Amino acid sequence: MSKLTHISHLYNDSLSGEWIIQSNSDHCKGVASLASKFAGDFGMEGWGYLLGLLHDKGKESYAFQAHIKRESGYDVNARFEGNCNHAFVGGVLAKNLFRREYPLIANPIAGHHRGLYDMDELKEVLENELPEGVDNSLDYDHIECVVPKIKSNQDVGHIIRMLFSCLVDADYLDTERFMDRSSFQSRRNGYNLKDLLYLLERHLEGLENKSVVNPVNGVRKKVQDICRQHKGGCDIYEMTVPTGGGKTLSSILWALRHAIDNDLRRIIIAIPYTSIIEQTAGILRGIFGSENVLEHHSQVSFKESGESDLTDTMKLATENWNYPIVVTTNVRLFESMFGNKPGACRRLHNMSKSVLIFDEIQTLPIPYYSVILQGLETYNRIFGSTVLMTTASQPPFCGEIVGCNPFVKCHGLKKSPVPIVPYDEKMWLPLKRVSLHFETCRFSYDELAQRLASYPRVLCIVNTRKTAQQVYIRIPKDESLIHLSRLMCPAHIKERLELIRKKLEKPEEDVRVVSTQLIEAGVDVDFPIVFRQEAGLDSIIQASGRCNREGKLKELGKTYVFGFSECGTMPPGFISKGNNARLDMPSGIDLFSDIAMKDYFKRLYGKIDSFDADNTYEDLKTESLKFETASRNFKYIKDDSIQVVVNWREADRIIERYKACGLSYRLMKEMAQYSVSLSKQDFKVLMEAGSVQEVGNIYYLSDPLAYDDEIGVKVDNHWLNENLII
Repeated sequence: MSKLTHISHLYNDSLSGEWIIQSNSDHCKGVASLASKFAGDFGMEGWGYLLGLLHDKGKESYAFQAHIKRESGYDVNARFEGNCNHAFVGGVLAKNLFRREYPLIANPIAGHHRGLYDMDELKEVLENELPEGVDNSLDYDHIECVVPKIKSNQDVGHIIRMLFSCLVDADYLDTERFMDRSSFQSRRNGYNLKDLLYLLERHLEGLENKSVVNPVNGVRKKVQDICRQHKGGCDIYEMTVPTGGGKTLSSILWALRHAIDNDLRRIIIAIPYTSIIEQTAGILRGIFGSENVLEHHSQVSFKESGESDLTDTMKLATENWNYPIVVTTNVRLFESMFGNKPGACRRLHNMSKSVLIFDEIQTLPIPYYSVILQGLETYNRIFGSTVLMTTASQPPFCGEIVGCNPFVKCHGLKKSPVPIVPYDEKMWLPLKRVSLHFETCRFSYDELAQRLASYPRVLCIVNTRKTAQQVYIRIPKDESLIHLSRLMCPAHIKERLELIRKKLEKPEEDVRVVSTQLIEAGVDVDFPIVFRQEAGLDSIIQASGRCNREGKLKELGKTYVFGFSECGTMPPGFISKGNNARLDMPSGIDLFSDIAMKDYFKRLYGKIDSFDADNTYEDLKTESLKFETASRNFKYIKDDSIQVVVNWREADRIIERYKACGLSYRLMKEMAQYSVSLSKQDFKVLMEAGSVQEVGNIYYLSDPLAYDDEIGVKVDNHWLNENLII
C-alpha cells in the first residue's frame, strides 16, 4: 500500500492472509456515483455527487488513519492523539464551499452516522477546526448543483432528508460491495413493471372467468375498467369506492399502468393495520411472486418464505425498499419521512418517482394533518411521486381546515385530489348491501351477549380490549365462538382470522366473533349480521363493510349500532369525539353518501384542538429545521406500551434459540409474531405476579396460565386503558 493511500475500509482475507484495502478515494467516488444516481431522480445529481465526495474526507486525518489501523489489527502499534471522529469534517468543508446552501449537504454529511442534527446544534458542530492531515484544497466548480423550486417552509427539510437518504444508502451499498460482496450481489434488480401488469391482468381475467355474474361483481369490473382507461400525470389522486367494490386490486391495476405511463419505478402501499397488510401482501405475492413483493413491518417473519436466498434478499430490501412492490405500515412510512436516523431515512429516496398508495386514508391521525399533508405535497411536487388515497370514506383534505376555534387551523392540500373513479350513486347502488339500525336502548354486557348468541352467524365489534373480553366471556362457549383483540399475539390473530374465513366458506357452520376494531377496515370477511359499538361515522361505515360483503343475501344485511349501559365503555379521546360528531349530524341524511361523509368530517374537525401534535410542523420550518427534535417527538401512534413475548405455540423454541444464539435479524422478526403490547400498569401487575421474566433484553410471559388460547393475555381484575384500544 502506498504511504499516500488513505484507508477507508479493510479486512484480512481468510484464505490468503493478506489485507484487502479500499482506499478512501475509491470509496468516496463509489458513494458519489451512487448518491448522484439516486439524487438524479429528483434533479439534484450534482448535490448527490458532492455528498459522496465529501462525506468521508475526515478519514484522511492522521488520527483516524491511526485509529483504523490499530482497531483492525493492521498495525497494532499505531498511536494517535485527539479526536478520530470523521463525519463532521465533510460538513465543515461543505460550509466553506457553499455559504448559503450549505445545510443541504453539511447536515447529511455531518450526520451520516449519528443522524441529522437540529440546526442550532449543527452550527456548533461546524465550528470545529479541520483535523491534521485533511486536504482542504477543494475544487468542485465543475459540478453543477441545482436547487429545486421551493414553495413552502417544509420543502427544505424534506430535501435535506432526501439527500441524507441518498448518501446513507449509497454509503451502505458501497461499503457492502467491498466488505460483503455476496450480500451486495444478493440485492435484486432488473424487474419490469410491464411484466407485473401482465401477471395482474391475467389474474383478473381468471377471477372474472370464475366469478358468479351478479351486480357486485359487475361494479368491481366497472371500477377496474375505469382504472384501465384513466390517464394522468404525476399528481395527488383519490379513489373512493364503497366497501366491497374491489379497490385493492383496482388501485394496483391503476398504479401499475400509471407507473408505466409516467416512467415511475415502484409501487409502495401504506396500510394502517398489520392485519390488512398480511392479507394484502399475501394476495399480491400470489399474483406477482414473492420475488417482486416486499412486506415490511415490525411483525413480518422471514421464516415463512422457506427460500434462504430469497429470504436474504428480502431482509436486505427492507433496508432500502428496492423492490417493485412494497407493502408497509403507515407508521413505518411516516416515521421514516419525518425521521432523522440513517436506518429509518435510508429508504426515502426510493419513495421518489414512485406511486405511493395510502389505503384506508381516513385513518390518518388528524393531529398530524399539517405535517403529513404538507409532506405528501412536497413528495409529489419535488420528488416526482404520485400519491393515491384509497378509501370508502374520504375525508376532505383540501384548503383551510378549522378546528375547535379560529386559532386552530391546518393548511390542507392546495387543491383537491384528482378523483379516479367519479362519484356515481347509480353505479354504487349494487354495493348498498346493508341497512343501518341504531338501537335506542343501551345494552348491558349480558344483554348484548344474549342477543349475539341468538344469531348463528354474527360479528360484534367493540371499542376496547376490556369490552371485547367482557362480552366474549358471557356468550355460551362452543366451537362457533371466536375472540379477537391485540391481547392476542399476531400469529394467534392470523390463525383466528383464517379459521373465521374457513367457517364462513361453509354455509352449515355457525360462527360468532367478538372483536376490537382490528377487523373493522379492509379485512375480507362476510357476515349477514354485524353489531358495532357506537363510534364515528367512518368506523361504522367500515364495520358495515364486513356485512353482506359479497351481496349473497336475498335481503339486505343488517348492521346494528349500539351503546352500553355500563360506565367506562366509551373511552375518552378520539373515539368519543368521532361518536359525538356523528350524533351532531342532521337526521334523515343518507349516511353512506359522499355528502354525509364530508359533513361528518367537518364536524369532527371542529372538535380537534391541534393539527400539529408535538409541534412537528413548527420544528421543521426553514428557520428552525429541528430534525432530531421532530423525529423524537413525531409518534404516528401514541404508545408507551411494553412489548412482551407470550408463551404460545412456537414462542418457547424461539426463546431457547435466543438464549443460545442471541438476537439475529430473522429471530427478531419471528419473535414479533409472538409479542403483545402491554400497558405499563398491566406489565407491572404481571411482573409482580411472577408471570413475566426478563430474558436478556426482552420480556417473556413465561407463565402458561397468563396466556389463554381463546382471549390472549390475562390480567386479573385489571383492564387496559384507551391507548391500547385494539
